[in-house]
Amino acid sequence: MLAPIAWRTPPRHYGPWELVTSLLTEALVARGVDVTLFATLDSETAGKLNGVVPRSYSEDPAIDAKVWEFRHLSYLFERADQFDLIHNQADFPAHAFSPLTTTPIVTTIHGFSSDRILPMYAPYQDRVHYVAISAADRHPELRYAATIHHGIPITEFPFDPTGSENLLFFGRIHPDKGASEAIAAARASGRALDLYGIVQDADYHEREVVPAVDGISIRYHGVTGGQARLDALGQARALLHLINFDEPFGLSVIEAMACGTPVIANRRGSMAEIIVDGVTGFLVDDMAQAIAAIERVRDIDRASVRQAVVDRFSVDRMADDYVALYRRILASQ
Repeated sequence: MLAPIAWRTPPRHYGPWELVTSLLTEALVARGVDVTLFATLDSETAGKLNGVVPRSYSEDPAIDAKVWEFRHLSYLFERADQFDLIHNQADFPAHAFSPLTTTPIVTTIHGFSSDRILPMYAPYQDRVHYVAISAADRHPELRYAATIHHGIPITEFPFDPTGSENLLFFGRIHPDKGASEAIAAARASGRALDLYGIVQDADYHEREVVPAVDGISIRYHGVTGGQARLDALGQARALLHLINFDEPFGLSVIEAMACGTPVIANRRGSMAEIIVDGVTGFLVDDMAQAIAAIERVRDIDRASVRQAVVDRFSVDRMADDYVALYRRILASQ
């Protein structure tokens, strides 16, 4: 299992790719699969940890991302013949090594960000088995081995049957994620908004978020983890996910739903695959619809919201889907 090295696996706070890598690794180990996790050396796993990168480059400025990413990849592919299969969770640079080994490779594409990356995907699709994380994120010029939605350990997300009157934003502080739209919708509804997330665009944060934060109706809490994170996800009237891009999946969406919190999301990307409109939240097309949905959200049964995640987005279902894919690939060799 090849993890990214932007963050530790599992991440301490932020790091969605590393989180999914960890969840899948641990679920596979629990099923008796012999997994070696290639990740930063401060990572934690019940499998076998291997690697050369001391710490993540997002947490240690001494770690040069480009230098250590290629050292990380080289170290794994030197050992490729020791494994039945390599599962790459670390984006397209690994594809450059794929012609040098006969070991089957699976790449989970954690969001197809731009056609500019297509030259590192299309030429390798006879060697690498691509997995999309949603039907919406499939690129028309690629062949895919499967579409496998992410899953989460649902029992770790306590169900909150009541929530509160406050609204929630949970994601990167970046124009794509719609923090300013969440602020506008909260203000128009007359409800308080709690924002959580790493600042990924400092200019946007200073321009759109900081002036709105008053500590009373609009509150920014930064990055959170542990019990505080679970409380934030569960103790909300609704999660506002008013995105400005085609979201490939959205872990915070299913995490909030696992706690019983409905999600109000712009109808973009994978949102229509994840949210059942009127049952687990609302899909909206503009600000007026978002504001109206905030008023209607109390009509949603929070127990039904959680049950939808139990039925469709468990980590066990994700692991089962990947095991089935691994078996198909190995049987075809």
